[in-house]
Formats: sequence, C-alpha cells, structure tokens
Amino acid sequence: MYITRECDYAVRVIRALLDEERLSVGEICRKEEITAPFAYKILKKLQVAKIVKGYRGVHGGYALQKDLSEITLLDVYQAIDPEMFLVECLDPQKQCSRDGAGGIPCQVHLELEGIQKKLIAMLSERSLEKIFDHKDHE
Repeated sequence: MYITRECDYAVRVIRALLDEERLSVGEICRKEEITAPFAYKILKKLQVAKIVKGYRGVHGGYALQKDLSEITLLDVYQAIDPEMFLVECLDPQKQCSRDGAGGIPCQVHLELEGIQKKLIAMLSERSLEKIFDHKDHE
C-alpha cells in the first residue's frame, strides 16, 4: 500500500469541503494548495466512490455526499487507488515467485501480509469526523 500524493490530496479535498454547502474547484484549490488538473482527477475518483457529489452549471461545484462519520481514510485511499498493496507480491492477481516456491511459504511475504492487514484495519477504524475532530459540520 503506497499512500501516494494523490491519496493525501484527496483527504485535503474532503477537508476543504467541511462546513461548505458547495465549493468550486478553484476554491478547493486555493484552500488546500492543489493544482486544478490534480483536483479534477481526484474529484472524479471521489465522485465514483460516492464520497463527493458534483453539481453542474453556473452555481456548480462539489460537496460532500457522505457524512464524515461514514468515511474513513481507507475509504478515501481506496477511492483513489483501489489496489493498495504494500508490495506487488501481495496482490492476489500477481504471482509471487517466492511464496510457495518448492512448497515453502515465503516468510517475508507472510510478514508483509500481516502488516498489510493491520494497516488496513488501522486505516478503517476511525472516521474522518473523529480524525478532523469535527462534531457537527452541518
């Protein structure tokens, strides 16, 4: 699981939308120091994940679609990068050349697999509401 700059900026986008009925991309970019092309790319992925909602037209923009109490860091990170693995060999779609070679499991693979599970659990245990210490944002 490589937490990319794009994942970090996705959390920033959500933070920008706190307490806001609707913000334009320009407003989001100014609040969080993100470039517009990067913001559009992130917002599109967050829309697909139904975390934010986009509005068209003169008074368009973006708003949170889910309550912060329903969103975790894992939700945001997976919206940006659905295949989050510490290393490539943990991806079930890929063949690990060392794990199970000669009938012997790779001890490094097993260790990283355990770390990956703990990391996923930790990323999903607290809502963004708790992380941002944001009680009632309405």
